[in-house]
Amino acid sequence: MGHPRAFPNKPPPAAEPERDDDLAFYDRVIERIARGEAYYDFVVEEQRARDYPVRPGLAVRLPTLAYIHAWLDEPGMVVLAILLLGASVWAWWDRLGEEPGGARLRRIGAALMLMGGSLGLNRTYFVLHELWAGMLIALAFGLHRPGRWGAALAIAALALAIREHVLPFVLLLGAMAAWRRDWKEAAAWGTLVLAFLAAMAWHFSLISPHVLRTDPAGPDWLVLRGLSGWLGNVVLSSNLRFLPHALGGPLVLLMVLGWAGWKSPAGATGTLLYLGYGLAFMLAGRANNFYWGAVVAPAMFIGLAFVPMALASLLRSARGRA
Repeated sequence: MGHPRAFPNKPPPAAEPERDDDLAFYDRVIERIARGEAYYDFVVEEQRARDYPVRPGLAVRLPTLAYIHAWLDEPGMVVLAILLLGASVWAWWDRLGEEPGGARLRRIGAALMLMGGSLGLNRTYFVLHELWAGMLIALAFGLHRPGRWGAALAIAALALAIREHVLPFVLLLGAMAAWRRDWKEAAAWGTLVLAFLAAMAWHFSLISPHVLRTDPAGPDWLVLRGLSGWLGNVVLSSNLRFLPHALGGPLVLLMVLGWAGWKSPAGATGTLLYLGYGLAFMLAGRANNFYWGAVVAPAMFIGLAFVPMALASLLRSARGRA
């Protein structure tokens, strides 16, 4: 499935009543769950009826978000979105105050987290898995500390249960724990990966009886869009979409530069995280998969706070070589 109009370049006219087809599909799924129907009894049928692919199994979303939405209903989701954004801002306020070079920038850093995460308050997109997964990654990243990782693990597990695109974040934190030789933390992240793989196998086993041999396979995701894939994904799935693309794209690069210029555990993690997802977006994902960028966009904005520090460091290095 794609979301060709899920995150429009410009705000839609106030009078436009039309609901995007993909958003309407998720609305329908939530409605049927709320009526007491079991997700796997109908989801393949619903996708097929809309000419959405059901092969491979990854084309069918995990049911976690749909059940949460059905249980909480719209008012509950609004409260959840507010709490999640507030918790993410608080977590980053706290982490910025603890790490080298972050304390003096914690106000602007927290404000940038608020700016990056504010899209999560838009009820139009509450049914999108990437939106919630991205906010949960931002919170897990903000809560994580070397040696204090339990809360981050729990939040990341929920994010992974919503969208499998969270897996690179989990693998990165596990790899960095192993690099620090914190074998207990590395084992915890590794256990989460194994639990996720088991859950995905169960997910596929419940889908496969409903898939027909005549169902066409979905288009290939490996399309090699290059730099435009990375920048387009982040710009179009964040509040940068309100800017001209000539400004939005360079701002994404500046965000990563800022993370690279912050010499701290958070800075190192952020640099690897956003470059890693950037590489993935350059290799995989069609143009109508741009909403994948919402998985990493919220906390990415914080990197802008460290751009002056990064530029000053580059300038000193250039002068030293002169």
